[in-house]
Amino acid sequence: MRRALAASVAALVLVVTGGAAHAEPAPSIAWAPCPDNPDGECGTLSVPLDWKKPRGERIDVALGRHKATDPARRLGVLMVDPGGPGGSAAEFALSGLFSPEVRARFDIVGIDSRGTGNSLALRCADLMDGQPSIYPENEAGFAALLQHNKNVLAKCRERSGPIFDHADSAAVAQDMDAARRALGERKISYFGLSYGTVFGQAYAEKFGGKVRAMVLDSVVDHSVDARRFVGDRAAAADDAFREFESWCDSSTDCALHGQDVRAAWEAALVRADGEPGGRQGLLNNMYFAVRGPDWLWAADLIAGQTLRTRAFEPNYESVRLATVCQDFSLRIRNFQDYERLRAEELRRSPIMRGSLLGHDEAMACVGVPGPPANPPHRLDISGAPKILVLNAKYDPTTPYAWAVNIKRQAPRNTALLTYEGWGHIAYPRSACTRSNVDAYLLDLKTPAISCPAVP
Repeated sequence: MRRALAASVAALVLVVTGGAAHAEPAPSIAWAPCPDNPDGECGTLSVPLDWKKPRGERIDVALGRHKATDPARRLGVLMVDPGGPGGSAAEFALSGLFSPEVRARFDIVGIDSRGTGNSLALRCADLMDGQPSIYPENEAGFAALLQHNKNVLAKCRERSGPIFDHADSAAVAQDMDAARRALGERKISYFGLSYGTVFGQAYAEKFGGKVRAMVLDSVVDHSVDARRFVGDRAAAADDAFREFESWCDSSTDCALHGQDVRAAWEAALVRADGEPGGRQGLLNNMYFAVRGPDWLWAADLIAGQTLRTRAFEPNYESVRLATVCQDFSLRIRNFQDYERLRAEELRRSPIMRGSLLGHDEAMACVGVPGPPANPPHRLDISGAPKILVLNAKYDPTTPYAWAVNIKRQAPRNTALLTYEGWGHIAYPRSACTRSNVDAYLLDLKTPAISCPAVP
């Protein structure tokens, strides 16, 4: 979305001394109508580039706001993020995802996270042209990928400027709290989808006392190491395929109904070896089909009746270098490391041969130097109120096992709502998921334990 973003009025900033944060008068946000969305307001907020140097260089982050439609019953601010990373939260705040009652009671505010949207967006996808295979077969293949990635990183950092090294989720959480103060709110509510749940976890850890309510929908577990980052997603991809298989067995709408679906899938993979896009192209498309889920498309893929393809957004391919690679310890040092990780992936995913997303992100981080700026760790949200974790049971992108582990790490501070069905992002899947999440946000009611699948 193109918009004219009003300049912020700079004032005093948060001063961090000896690990303690002292809130002085915060910068304000000068709101103006969004030219392409008359229902929304747009603005910018000045924040430190490096939160460890609060008096140093500053940057502007972009915000969007949809004001409560029933201001007399307003509950406060609901900050939101669509995930990715790479999605514009400023645009998302003005989207139609949320129910009329949530839109009536909250000012919905989105901050474009660092490197996205109008917050110094990283644009490096073109640098990745000519990338060697992310499935190297030998030492030489891995060495070629490593060198290519190092070149991309150097050029992307040069093109992007200092924001490239200050876009991890811990920095985003600091920006969120600066926005809270600029908005004059004692506490905020938060709704994060997918990678936006990493921002939420970081905020709840550092600013738990400033949280009124928080929803983490399709949660990314920030405690996982590289083995689980890839392996858990690989296993979830196979689980999602098995659900498609069951549907095919029971539904005459499936183009493979009455056939041995697994045998047909293996035959399709063999055929794909001699076709444009090859086997990996078919695997990638099947990943998107079971993630939807779009089971009709999945059946057509196996039957060879479709040429439709999907891919991730280009901005995501750029932002993950500065964000995902600094939030997780995805440091594959050599071909031997890669072989061990790939073996684990195949062990846990004999049907789908791994996870497109997990594998792709891990290999994108090959060549990133040093330890991550915001390393994975056990979740500590002891200072936060009860947080609602929401996940579909069969989600190949953010495995249900991750939601269960978040609950296990913080049993007193989380409630887990399970959508017993399929696909990535659970809130809009059914009346049950919507009503339970809305009741939590509006009235702080503990939700039901699960919601039935909607075919």
